[in-house]
Amino acid sequence: MIWKELQSTPPRTFMLVMQADDEVVERLMEFAVEQEIQAAWFSGIGAFREATLAFFDAGAEKYTYRQIPIDEQVEVTSLMGNIGRAKGGVMVHAHACVALPEGSTRGGHLVAGKVRPTLEIILHELPGSLERSEDEETGLPLIRF
Repeated sequence: MIWKELQSTPPRTFMLVMQADDEVVERLMEFAVEQEIQAAWFSGIGAFREATLAFFDAGAEKYTYRQIPIDEQVEVTSLMGNIGRAKGGVMVHAHACVALPEGSTRGGHLVAGKVRPTLEIILHELPGSLERSEDEETGLPLIRF
């Protein structure tokens, strides 16, 4: 991944360009740690060679995420999410919509995505921090104020 700081006065803005085989969620987490980002939102477009999306199944007996594996080249038509803190570390929460070769789409929570050939992300730092803690009912790490 290569990146450029587009605005250096807080809150900062960055352009991230992921390269082939970069794993998106991992790279975003590493970047947030390196830049000491406490809160941010981002959006992006590009392509994956493979990805795992997930659907939150609130109707299941126990709240679960149903995995949606994608084992082919797809266009990332929309990637959006935020970065915050949970359990003392960085947490990336992202959703993606991808287009398959014939034009159908799949979308959901981004669990993992391997880039090919590129993925362009604009990341906007937010003032303050976004803190997440476990929700008792769902077990999900939700933003708390």
